[in-house]
Amino acid sequence: MSTALVIFDCDGVLVDSEPTAHRVFAEALLELGLAPRDDDGDTFVGLSMDRCVEILEHRLGAALPPDFVERLQRRTFAAFRAGLRPVPGVRAALDRIQPPICVASSGEHEKMRLTLGLTGLLERFEGRMFSATDVARGKPHPDLFLHAAGALGVDPCDCVVVEDSVPGVRGAVAAGMRALGYSGRTEAARLAAAGALAFADMAELPELVAGTAAA
Repeated sequence: MSTALVIFDCDGVLVDSEPTAHRVFAEALLELGLAPRDDDGDTFVGLSMDRCVEILEHRLGAALPPDFVERLQRRTFAAFRAGLRPVPGVRAALDRIQPPICVASSGEHEKMRLTLGLTGLLERFEGRMFSATDVARGKPHPDLFLHAAGALGVDPCDCVVVEDSVPGVRGAVAAGMRALGYSGRTEAARLAAAGALAFADMAELPELVAGTAAA
């Protein structure tokens, strides 16, 4: 089996944005009168903003303020500009990966361009960025990954997906793609249970991509 395309998630895989985003999100929940939960990271990570809004409105029992998403985005972007960094080791890993790469994120294109730009990774993915806003259903559905593969003319079975969330891994598996689960901030066992080959260090990624291709 050959690997014709490596599809990267963005947040938590390319850019180390999750701690900052979670902090700002928790502050926004408190302002709504919703106490953050211990499992919020597991609940919301990897999901589109539309799906996050659905969950929050269910908890609140009412519609969110009309400007909630806009205000949250402004605050999150400001926090990113204050010191966002790439995931440790990802630049060196990208240098060693041979097949073409792209990014498929639950975040909007504007967010991807900002975070990849702030971390010096944008040029690597220019023209190869795909968002959940491009498709009808976000992760854990396969739509986004299939859209990325189709746009680049690659058979899904020849794709490897690098994810750090359970919804992302499930979406990759549902798309018929091979999933690698980065366990930097997600338990390896949870990623493996969803169908990924888990790894903890980006230095391992080039060999895993090559090894998956040879499997």
